[in-house]
Amino acid sequence: MSRIIRVAHSPDSDDAFMFYGLASGKVDTGDIEFIHELQDIETLNRRALAGELEVTAVSIHAYAYLADRYVLLPHGASMGDRHYGPRVVALEPMSVSDLRGKKVAVPGRMTSAYLALKLIEPEVETVEVPFDEIFDFVKAGNADAGLIIHEGQLTYKDEGFHLVIDTGEWWAEQTGGLPMPLGGNVVRRDLGDELIQRISTLLRESIAYGLQNRAAGLEYAKKYSRGLDDAQTDEFVGMYVNQRTLDYGEDGRRSVQLFLDRGYEAGIIPHRVQVEFAGTAPVG
Repeated sequence: MSRIIRVAHSPDSDDAFMFYGLASGKVDTGDIEFIHELQDIETLNRRALAGELEVTAVSIHAYAYLADRYVLLPHGASMGDRHYGPRVVALEPMSVSDLRGKKVAVPGRMTSAYLALKLIEPEVETVEVPFDEIFDFVKAGNADAGLIIHEGQLTYKDEGFHLVIDTGEWWAEQTGGLPMPLGGNVVRRDLGDELIQRISTLLRESIAYGLQNRAAGLEYAKKYSRGLDDAQTDEFVGMYVNQRTLDYGEDGRRSVQLFLDRGYEAGIIPHRVQVEFAGTAPVG
C-alpha cells in the first residue's frame, strides 16, 4: 500500500524544474505516491502555518514561524547565489533613501522579499498584492513602488520600471558576499525520521535529474514561465536551480541563520529562531 505525500510548490519555472524528476515519473519513488499541489508562495506559507502539507516550498522568512512543526530539507533552496534577489522597482527613478514613508506593493508579509525590504528600510509602508499583479497595481497609481519576485526580476524593464534596489546585492554587501536566502522546502516533523530521510533523498534525486537532463527539464518548466521566452526561462531557472539547490552549503546555511537573526534583532520576527535541516545538527 502506497503512502501518499502531498508536496506543494509555486507554479513557477524554477520550482517546476526542481520537481520535474518526480512529476514526470523519472525518479522511482517506490511505495511513496507524491501528490503535487501548485499555489503561490504566500498561500503556501499560510498553509504551512496551519500544518496542512507534508512537504512544501516556503519562504525562509516564513520558516521562522514554522520551525516547531517543520524542518528544512537540505535540498531545494532558492538562493541568490550571484548577488541577486527580489527587486524594488518604480516607474520613475528613485533612490533607496526615497523609500522612507513610501507605499510599496509587496507579494506577502511572510515572504523573504518582505523581510529584506523591512531590513533595508523599516519605515516603508507596505500593501500586500498578489505577486503577478504588482506591476499593474503600481501603474494604476496605487503604490509608489513594487517589490518584484519570480520572473518579474527579468522583465521589469520591459514593463517600464526602473530599479531602486536589488535586495540580493544589498544582502551580499551587508554580509561579505553571502547568498540571499529566499525559499526552501520543509517537511513536517511528525512524519518521523525514516520517512523524512526517504523524502529528502527523493527530492534530491529529482533536482539532480533535472540538472542532468536540463533540456527536458526546461521543456517541462516553460509551461510555468508566465511569458518568458525560452532563453529567459533558461536564465531564470539557472538563477535559482543550481548546485546550491542540491545542498545549501555551509555558507548558505549560515546565511539562512543570519537572515533570521537580523529579522529578530530588527524586531520584525518576534522570537529568535534556531535553523535546523533534516538529518543534520542545528546551524550554529
